[in-house]
Amino acid sequence: MPYIPNTDADRAAMLAAIGVERIEDLFHDVPEEVRFPMLELPDPLSELEIQQELLMLSEVSIDLNHTACFLGAGAYRHFIPSVVDQLISRGEFYTAYTPYQPEISQGTLQAIFEYQSMICALTGMEAANASHYDGATAVAEAVITAFNVGRRKRKKAILSPMLHPQYRAVARTYTQGMGLTLIGDDDLSNGVDALAALCDGDTACVIVQNPDFLGQLYSPAEMQTLADAVHGCGALLVVAADPISLGLFAPPGDYGADIVVGEGQPLGNPISFGGPYLGFFACRKRYVRSVAGRIVGETVDTQGRRGFVLALSTREQHIRREKASSNICTNQALCALAAGVYLAAMGKRGLRQVAELCYHKAHYAAAEIAKLPGYEIMGDRPFFKEFVVRCPQPVDKMLRYLLDDWAILGGYELGRDYPELDDGLLVCVTEMNSREKIDELVEALAELGGPRQGGEVS
Repeated sequence: MPYIPNTDADRAAMLAAIGVERIEDLFHDVPEEVRFPMLELPDPLSELEIQQELLMLSEVSIDLNHTACFLGAGAYRHFIPSVVDQLISRGEFYTAYTPYQPEISQGTLQAIFEYQSMICALTGMEAANASHYDGATAVAEAVITAFNVGRRKRKKAILSPMLHPQYRAVARTYTQGMGLTLIGDDDLSNGVDALAALCDGDTACVIVQNPDFLGQLYSPAEMQTLADAVHGCGALLVVAADPISLGLFAPPGDYGADIVVGEGQPLGNPISFGGPYLGFFACRKRYVRSVAGRIVGETVDTQGRRGFVLALSTREQHIRREKASSNICTNQALCALAAGVYLAAMGKRGLRQVAELCYHKAHYAAAEIAKLPGYEIMGDRPFFKEFVVRCPQPVDKMLRYLLDDWAILGGYELGRDYPELDDGLLVCVTEMNSREKIDELVEALAELGGPRQGGEVS
């Protein structure tokens, strides 16, 4: 509403109703001397001058169109076909209203249904919702789902130390007060098989990431062995996955996963200053009634025509928190729609091509960096599009140098989350990194060199 339509008489009546004489009396708790402080504001500007100032400020800011980006760690720059923005910009899709009324929401419901279907095909699962805030909350909801599947009798969740640190932190925050214990193996040198040794009759789920936070891949055989051990304890196996990697590698459903979650931002959603993002969530059909979020099903109307409706969860899931399986009452429908349009536009071949480009470019970058004196590629496991570089100088200073002198976002400083990897730099390479930019990164790292080649970066 562009103005407040209350008359003086209206305001007088309201003040009388609440027992005060003046509007100022509403603020008696605020000391009078600080109620209306003098603000030192600049002189007013015209619209033209404001536009020019904002343009100047925008040109000072860093953006990924003018900066080479090798930063991943959960947020990834991938190519977004123009059809994605074209379709999601239609006015019909902008509303955040939950489509309870199928008779007026068939377009939105079908879009969600198609998204769910593609997520199921991608993950090898039988059901998917639409959706969660981001990958971290999807992991947290997986813990709660496993807790509910175990009828709240199993009180322990095992989280891999190679699961994204922020995912682990959010899972702990979400499950406070539920009587759950979240544990993990802190030895980064151990593989996923070490998690099986922690599993017992009190375990609700084991959560691993593949590729893990350091970019390492675990084979289907390794994961199947873990799944068998987890299932032998009566627990669920939850796999957090990079959706782009599933265009090239076996889906988690093929090696025994019960729930598959992850960050869907790479599927047609820009990095966009950290959000909004998209947490995808898929599971075996038998667990679907324990899942939070919206689920759209296909049906027929009284005339036998194909139609779509919200299914398998009651309205209480969305509006009566005390009866819900989660307190999440918002779905990322527009972000899910973007992911659905992206997947439909790319198709199986397109998604595989993107994954192959990421894989080969990342391995080219790793091979070139490994040739530099003072640098080492850490670990001997296969990797997808991220890998860890052991650096000869303090990582924070190297990153600052790369940005200031080369306009390169060089990667993620692992010491922020893993003190034992304080000399580790997590480098991400996607299809958006040209060979020229990769070579430029290698050249910049070579110029930095090690202490034996001219001292430390200042």
